[in-house]
Amino acid sequence: MIFLEYNRNKSLQYAHEWALKRNPAYYNFDEIGGDCTNFISQCLYAGCGVMNYTRDIGWYYTSPNDRAAAWSGVEYLYRFLTTNKKAGPYCAVLPIEYAQAGDIIQLSFDSEKFGHSLFVVNTEPEILVSTHTDDSDRRPLDTYYYVKNRLLHIEGVR
Repeated sequence: MIFLEYNRNKSLQYAHEWALKRNPAYYNFDEIGGDCTNFISQCLYAGCGVMNYTRDIGWYYTSPNDRAAAWSGVEYLYRFLTTNKKAGPYCAVLPIEYAQAGDIIQLSFDSEKFGHSLFVVNTEPEILVSTHTDDSDRRPLDTYYYVKNRLLHIEGVR
């Protein structure tokens, strides 16, 4: 197995470039459930350059009709990143104080299911995020109302 480094700088550049607009290479999911996780996947891909084309459990995008559920679904992305043993990025779930630029924070608004993904773009002096659906770039995490969060710390790429 080949392990690659996750290029956090490339993912951050992508996030800042596209947080307040849409990359025409990707479908905009705003009208069908939200575009947050699609945007997060784009940021991740910019920093890793590897997709996982495993049917049903992979992480890839070729078109709106040919993509993995993990590319655009909050829970599916979580499952992919925490269990991926093949190709693409993988993560550890850590306490929020371990956040680094280039990581992902997912929010639960009801403490039962997670429904929003945010891309960490800065951690000092506070956590700042970029996201789609409610488009934001460098928005303080503490301006969101949520019940729970989870940090997906990107450890590398396979």
